[in-house]
Amino acid sequence: MNYIIIFITASSRKEAELICNELVESKLVACCNIISDVKSIFFWNGTLNHENESMIIAKSIHQNFKDILIRVKKIHSYDTPEIIAMPIIDGSDDYLKWIKDETSRT
Repeated sequence: MNYIIIFITASSRKEAELICNELVESKLVACCNIISDVKSIFFWNGTLNHENESMIIAKSIHQNFKDILIRVKKIHSYDTPEIIAMPIIDGSDDYLKWIKDETSRT
């Protein structure tokens, strides 16, 4: 089983909660954490931006990533939202089993 952590920035806590509810209820992710008041500094369309955002940290399995990407893009307010995944290289057996059990959509 290939476990992943997905990072998604959102324009607000409200938008982050909407995204998290959708992903957890659809069993695409086992869990989401929301970190509010994240300061993002980046160039967009040639302009330096300083934005307050919320960061979502979601736990899932790699097999769900394409569906997560599609689902988030449908409801996200950004044209190009940050949706990136990183592998979980190791973890508590009990916790990884829980991720697997919670993301079973059969």
